[in-house]
Amino acid sequence: MDFIADLHTHTLVSNHAYNTVTEMVTQAKKLGLYAMAVTDHGVAMPDAPHLWYFYNIHSLPDIVDGVWLLKGTEANVMDVDGTLDFSDDLLKRFDLDWIIVSIHSDTLAPKLDFDSATKLWLNVAENPYVDMIGHSESRFHEYDYDAVTKVFAQNNKVVEMNGNSANCRPGNEDNMRRLALACKKNGTKIAVNSDAHSIYSLADVDTVTPMLKEIKFPRELIVNATKENLIAELKLHGKKIAAKMEEQL
Repeated sequence: MDFIADLHTHTLVSNHAYNTVTEMVTQAKKLGLYAMAVTDHGVAMPDAPHLWYFYNIHSLPDIVDGVWLLKGTEANVMDVDGTLDFSDDLLKRFDLDWIIVSIHSDTLAPKLDFDSATKLWLNVAENPYVDMIGHSESRFHEYDYDAVTKVFAQNNKVVEMNGNSANCRPGNEDNMRRLALACKKNGTKIAVNSDAHSIYSLADVDTVTPMLKEIKFPRELIVNATKENLIAELKLHGKKIAAKMEEQL
């Protein structure tokens, strides 16, 4: 099960990551990736980049050494109403290629009850600026996978299967499997990503792929399985970079 893009990565502007964007893209080329999204943490994280970073991110080229570089962020959910640490106005002005939304205990709560977590994701699903739901399988924020993934599908939200979860959030493997099964049942698209914080874990999703093979997850629902899938998803989300990528396909 091969993937042509890693849609969740961090650089040293998130100070708990360790490589520059150039080093990350160089590694992506070595690994044969077609695209990589640089998605450093939203401003509510204690070591997040300054707001100016996101204003200026389009100064980076679209292609670096043959690899498409998607400019994005991993925004933080701040409350059960689905409020993010970027306003809609800011996200519109940033015009980012890929926006992930995740729960982090530093910016929300170490634990949410089932109903609160379900409400949170249903509210996030209504946000037109959100492209992907990050590492949402934690048992500390468990939600109604069946009901919510139906709404994610209706609102074109991609659900992440995170290759780093087994390392930094161990014990949630069964939840990830149930989440993947709900996505399969409801036609909800997924992306399989590394959440790499260094070149050494870029595109490393070996903790996830056996499970996806076991449940026979359909390739057409994996947005980073093929170039065509990725471009189609970016077009669906109204991303300007999609036309450039399609032109060179």
